[in-house]
Amino acid sequence: MPRAKLSVRIPSAAWIGDVSTAYPEVEFRVLAALPTQETGVGLVELTGPDLAHVVRAIEAREAILSLEILGRSPDRALIQFETSEPLLLFSVQESGVPLEPPIDIVDGCATVEVTASQDRLSTFGNQLEQFGMSFEVEFVRRTVDATEQLLTDRQRELILAAVTEGYYDTPRECSLTALADELDMAKSTVSETLHRAEETIIKEFVAELDEELITEQA
Repeated sequence: MPRAKLSVRIPSAAWIGDVSTAYPEVEFRVLAALPTQETGVGLVELTGPDLAHVVRAIEAREAILSLEILGRSPDRALIQFETSEPLLLFSVQESGVPLEPPIDIVDGCATVEVTASQDRLSTFGNQLEQFGMSFEVEFVRRTVDATEQLLTDRQRELILAAVTEGYYDTPRECSLTALADELDMAKSTVSETLHRAEETIIKEFVAELDEELITEQA
C-alpha cells in the first residue's frame, strides 16, 4: 500500500496557521488528535522560544474552546486543547485516511505522513484543497510489507544472500558460481531465480517512478 509524505500549507485564517506563522521559530508537534462531531481535541508539544506568549496567543483565538497546560519548561510546553477548527482532522474524516502522529507544524506548514490506497490518497488531497490547504507531495512509496509480497520466500532469501556475499558489489566480490556453491544450489537455478527477482524489483521501481511523475505533474 502506498505511503505518502505531504507538506501541507495551513491557511492563515486557521488559528494554528496564523499562530505558527507569527512564531516561526516554534515547532508545533501534534502527538495525538481526536475528532469529535464538530470539534477536535489535540495534544501538542511546543518547542522554541517565547512559549508563554505562544500559549497566550493560542488561548486568545476564538476557535480554541479550551486549553490546558500539562507540562512546561523554558523551551518546551505540552498542551491539550479543544478546537472548532481541526482542518486536518476534518479532511481525514472525509477521506478515510488516518493521520500518523507526530505531525510537525512550523511556520504554517505541516509535515504529514499517511498510508492509504491511491484512491484514498487522492480523496485526501481533494479534501485538503476544499478546506483551503495547499500541499506538495514530497514522496509516494510502497510500504515494506507491500514490497516483500512482490518476491517469493526463495527469491528474497537469494537476493539477501547475494547482497551479503558481495555479488552486487562493484567490483563484484562474489561470482555466481561462488554464490551457488555457498548456497549449495545449482548455478542455473541461482541465476534464474535471481533474474526473476531482479526483474520484479526493477519493474516495481519503474512503476513507482511513473506514479511519482504522474503525481508531480498533476
